[in-house]
Amino acid sequence: MLFLRYESFRQYVRLYPANTALLAVIVVLFLAQRIFPVLTFRLMATNIPPFSREIWRYLTAVFLHAGWTHLLFNAFALFVFAPPLERLFGWRKYVLFFALCGIFGNVGVLTFAGNHPVSVVGASGAIYGVFGAYLYMALFQRHMLDPQSRTTVYAILAMGALFSLIVPGVSFMAHFFGVFAGFVLYRWAGANNLR
Repeated sequence: MLFLRYESFRQYVRLYPANTALLAVIVVLFLAQRIFPVLTFRLMATNIPPFSREIWRYLTAVFLHAGWTHLLFNAFALFVFAPPLERLFGWRKYVLFFALCGIFGNVGVLTFAGNHPVSVVGASGAIYGVFGAYLYMALFQRHMLDPQSRTTVYAILAMGALFSLIVPGVSFMAHFFGVFAGFVLYRWAGANNLR
């Protein structure tokens, strides 16, 4: 199965340097948020003027998290599911893919917030972008995923949609737009070369 991690810590760092760096940035920023709570306010994405004009927040918000549970869920998903994409794309393209999916997830949330004041933090959009890439594989490049991995992708997306709709504070729109971005960007990132 594609999503089982057998690597030692040293192997993981060597094989997936970008994913390791992303995890490190997320953890360090989370600890910094605990020490300096104002950091969340300064880096989160929001539709509240005048901060809504600071478009760099769409990216910085990807690396912030609202609490320990939020961090652990996202860090676990990133640790387990993202490494195959880094190997597939190469680290540069993978980092850009991750960032664009996260940004698109945040843009989706704030675009559809209407007049309600909304602030966004978390890597969920980027992580669901990873699942969007796997969804493309599962539907159009079935040879890229073994049957158990395809089943895992479908189950995670179904449970994620249900979880997003039921649990307060979980952003369905971030997840939806992340999946959409990952599905579309997978073609740009090299899907046509992987027949």
